[in-house]
Amino acid sequence: MNVRFQKTPKGEVAILPRKDYEALVAKAAEADEDTGTARLVARARKDIDAGAPLLPKAVVDRLANGENAVRVLREWRDITQTYLSVKTNISQGHVSDIESGRRTGTPATLRAIATQLKVPLDLLVPPAR
Repeated sequence: MNVRFQKTPKGEVAILPRKDYEALVAKAAEADEDTGTARLVARARKDIDAGAPLLPKAVVDRLANGENAVRVLREWRDITQTYLSVKTNISQGHVSDIESGRRTGTPATLRAIATQLKVPLDLLVPPAR
């Protein structure tokens, strides 16, 4: 690196070629990205330690593609609508309506389903449109 130092009224400054400067900026951005990634990994580990479910990639892909979360997670847990209905005291028709999008489900209903599926409630709350 070809760096020159020059004294100015505000103090000494470093002067370097643009390509060296851009390489330093890129390296700093990479370090920031690594720090951000480390924070995300640490948070994920903390969530997992606290009992957050680990979802298979296929399940995450289905959720990301907009499939109904109740259906995707119920199928992932290998639970039928009838079984979920009995365990949550919600009619099978109501579960079917939630899965098909005909009904959204009240917070209490979704909480009961989330508890039975052993997933955080926020996985079942449909995104705002």
